[in-house]
Amino acid sequence: MADRHDSQRPALGAPHDNASVAARLGGEPFELPARGLAFAGYRASPGTGVPGAAEAHSPAAPRTAAPGVGAHGTGAHGAAEARPGAALPVLLVHGWPEFAAGWEATARELLAAGYEVAAYDQRGYSPGARPDDVRAYDVAELVADMAAVAQGLGWERFHLVGHDWGGIVGWAFAAVHPERLASFTSAASAHPEAHGRRMAEDPDQRRRMEYMRRIRRDPAGMREALLDDDGALLRSYYQGAVPAALVDSYVERLSEPGAMDAVLSYYRQFGEGAPIAYRPITVPALYLWGSRDAAFTRGAAELTADYVEGPYRFVELTGATHWLPEEKPDEIAAAVLDWASRHPD
Repeated sequence: MADRHDSQRPALGAPHDNASVAARLGGEPFELPARGLAFAGYRASPGTGVPGAAEAHSPAAPRTAAPGVGAHGTGAHGAAEARPGAALPVLLVHGWPEFAAGWEATARELLAAGYEVAAYDQRGYSPGARPDDVRAYDVAELVADMAAVAQGLGWERFHLVGHDWGGIVGWAFAAVHPERLASFTSAASAHPEAHGRRMAEDPDQRRRMEYMRRIRRDPAGMREALLDDDGALLRSYYQGAVPAALVDSYVERLSEPGAMDAVLSYYRQFGEGAPIAYRPITVPALYLWGSRDAAFTRGAAELTADYVEGPYRFVELTGATHWLPEEKPDEIAAAVLDWASRHPD
């Protein structure tokens, strides 16, 4: 078998694989062992090569990297050594059907403002974290992954930003581990209980979730439909809002044997496991929603406020679609930076 670092062969998804993204950010890729799996991703610290990421623009002294993360993506263990007054880092978590690469532009802005950042490919997306058992994709497992990845990065406390499924898992993480978060930002994803309520009451919200019902009825058929004809159906889901090269990368990586089956398991398992707490949400929560979101209705978005007990802000991005990390990275970064500055600890 060829070595995975074979320089004669482009990385899967290049130039939007984790190593390429990390290089452009002046950071490094990682393959982090956690919970018997291996999660791929990238991390970067301010002042490490990103234009504009100078200390003059930093809200505080930059944090040092956790020991053990090497240039070739080895595991990350041990607590990060933070200097007094250092800004807490930001963990960026993608949704379906995306990868950590979708956060690159947002990460660049956060780095320029002085924040250490990391993003990882969730369970099913990371080739080393792709269990066969559908039950392994329960939200509780994804929450535990998030906790383990943050711990492996050396982060005891951090700001969390999640999109789509990253947001769903983020709401649960905020409820279960509030002590770990200085703030939480959900991009696109309404609070799961608000969404569930609108599903019961609103035919439009149910219509928007028809793809989910199709996945649950016939996962193999849906896999074939999504990937057939060079991923034509999958490509259509991005609504022209995601850059073409990034879409090509997503389609290539999701066409890898076993990848699409794994990521569809999120939907197959949703609601099937033991109940998971999505409340109380006492962490300062920011919700960003695009007015052209094809998945979450305005009703679900506005109802989210009813499920948050701590500081809360709802921001509507007029004209934006569901694909906020790729379509509106500057707006996401600006909102996250403002929210983090208000809730730094």
